[in-house]
Amino acid sequence: MYVAVKGGERAIANAHAWLAEERRGDPGVPELSIAQIREQQRLAVDRVMTEGSLYDPDLAALALKQARGDQVEAIFLLRAYRTTLARFGASLPLETGRMTVRRRVSAIFKDVPGGQVLGPTFDYTHRLLDFTLAANGEPPAAPVAEAPLADTLPPVIDVLNRERLIEAEAAPADETPPADLTREPLRFPASRAMRLQNLARGDEGFLLALGYSTQRGYGRNHPFAGEIRFGEVTVELEAPELGFAVELGDIELTECQMVNQFAGSKTEPPQFTRGYGTSFGHGERKAMAMALVDRALRAAELGEEVSSPAQDTEFVLYHSDNVEAQGFVQHLKLPHYVDFQSELTVIRAMRRAAAQTAEAALAEAAE
Repeated sequence: MYVAVKGGERAIANAHAWLAEERRGDPGVPELSIAQIREQQRLAVDRVMTEGSLYDPDLAALALKQARGDQVEAIFLLRAYRTTLARFGASLPLETGRMTVRRRVSAIFKDVPGGQVLGPTFDYTHRLLDFTLAANGEPPAAPVAEAPLADTLPPVIDVLNRERLIEAEAAPADETPPADLTREPLRFPASRAMRLQNLARGDEGFLLALGYSTQRGYGRNHPFAGEIRFGEVTVELEAPELGFAVELGDIELTECQMVNQFAGSKTEPPQFTRGYGTSFGHGERKAMAMALVDRALRAAELGEEVSSPAQDTEFVLYHSDNVEAQGFVQHLKLPHYVDFQSELTVIRAMRRAAAQTAEAALAEAAE
């Protein structure tokens, strides 16, 4: 049995107080506001919202502040809060084709309908430290286009769709709503809808490593970024009492359509295959990694050999969740006195037995 430790509650309370003091930092430095984190650390906020499964920039910023910038801890906080919220309905599927685009690039066609829109991106920066930021220098105003973008830009994948060069993605024949991973346990075989839910809230670093592995030969994958788009989409709710959909508001979203190697058969002509990824806010790295892993997990249904970690559905889905993973790893910090004492007892007995065997062998050799 575990040995009671006197003063445990007092020690924990003191640790909490010390944590709050460390979070605040030097009292002589102005404290970060929620608005500052929301507006100036937006990519961190977006990741917390995506993997926390809750779109609320203010709450995600609060979680980051409370977690001292630890994104996984902030994701845990946001998910825990999410479980306390009431649900009153489900929105209609988001129409990303009608997205108000702020950034849209394609790596498969130079000239796309509506043009390439670079938008706000690190892609072409020199990765040199900008010391004007240390001096609180204000950036120059971004130039304004002479003519506004079209309200919506047609998806690049439509070019391939029209020639049937890429596999079609039709809605399921039955109208059964997909299972909700936040309310139901993960079951196998997992549908693609369930897999995508799991990947969307999965750890970005884990998915990035798996996606990278598919490009280094650990998975039959030769991807092209068909389209990456970032912008605002409208969330609509169909109200039964009204009989039509009403707009709830707009959210920022990133979407990635990855074009991959071919599939075909004796009866079907070769076509490109797809991988899909999405994230709340501006999360291109997450959406791209998700799209790579989504395609890898489709290996079996496309008739390909499953031989790599990124293609192993159970391995990927069971280990992608950072809240569960960090809990399992960090629980090792908690008392394991009894377990370790039993291991000590076993190894001491083994060493005594080994020593006795060695002594007996020496005695026998001496005779």
